[in-house]
Amino acid sequence: MFKDDGKLIERMAPALQRVLVIDPSPPGGRMLADLMRSLTHCQVWVAPSAGKAMELLKGIDPQIIFIEHAERGGVDGIEFTRRLRRSEATCRQAPVVMIQTTGLFESGDALRNLLWDLRLAIFAIIGARNWLVEDSSDTAKAYAEPILRAWGIDYRVIAGPDDKPQLAEHYRACRQAGKPGAILLGEGKE
Repeated sequence: MFKDDGKLIERMAPALQRVLVIDPSPPGGRMLADLMRSLTHCQVWVAPSAGKAMELLKGIDPQIIFIEHAERGGVDGIEFTRRLRRSEATCRQAPVVMIQTTGLFESGDALRNLLWDLRLAIFAIIGARNWLVEDSSDTAKAYAEPILRAWGIDYRVIAGPDDKPQLAEHYRACRQAGKPGAILLGEGKE
């Protein structure tokens, strides 16, 4: 989609200097914060709930806000955005990017449609539920990789802190090649 990722990131960097991430999952919040820092030099704040984020906004002024829209753990992206827009926060007009966190099985057909029918070279970060729970019988753990392989998606697994550099490396490689890619982000333990 973008012929020169470096130039795109360079153009976007001024608008990404101050970032707020709202995610009830500490590993998910850290992962997105690390991704932003790997793309550009920026200051990132992470809040575990919409309420904590609203408190943070009394003392910070993010240029962009990422929020998981899961309606769990005190995070409802739509309600947060309503509250933000009606608030006195200096960032009340900042872009809010909602991250839908339905599982691969719930949203898989839409992802398949984007890849095969529309031929979009998208990059997905997929939470691999219970990946880090050794004795889990969760089918998400068993079927995530076979689904990605069946769709021909080049992916990497992030199962711990040592794997984090793979995220930015794989993203850049997929963008440069103009092909879809994915990260399976291991979940299940703090």
